[in-house]
Amino acid sequence: MITLRRIGLLLKYDKAALALIPEALWRLFLVRIQLLFPFAKTAPQLGVKSLETPAVSKDMDVPRIQQITKAIRVISRYTPWKSTCMVRAVAGLKMLEKRGIESTLYMGVARDKQGQMIAHAWLRSGAYYVSGDDAMQGFVVVEKFAKVLQAE
Repeated sequence: MITLRRIGLLLKYDKAALALIPEALWRLFLVRIQLLFPFAKTAPQLGVKSLETPAVSKDMDVPRIQQITKAIRVISRYTPWKSTCMVRAVAGLKMLEKRGIESTLYMGVARDKQGQMIAHAWLRSGAYYVSGDDAMQGFVVVEKFAKVLQAE
């Protein structure tokens, strides 16, 4: 539940990022439902398999990338469902795609302290990480998907 204190924390963010909060919440919800289905049905929507987009951003895209990053990071903490790294990454990918901004979704694996295999997903758009960069160190990339968009 979002309390008044939490709303106050949200209001510290810039207005453009705040305006994206409802869309981010909706995207996180839709992706959470989507990921209940077999991955083979979801994968084609993620982009071109085994390809990466360039690690440079168009200057005009940078503010929007940063605003989407903030919106996803803020609201994912308050969802009543678990917004996992994969949910956050795909939601960010969809928000960027809507705005004609390319991105690459990475999926990696590593072993935890007990030796168990763990997985992680993160999203990069140009030179910026939209989600998952806080925990991507130590993960070996096993697949990536490039959301390449047509030039306007």
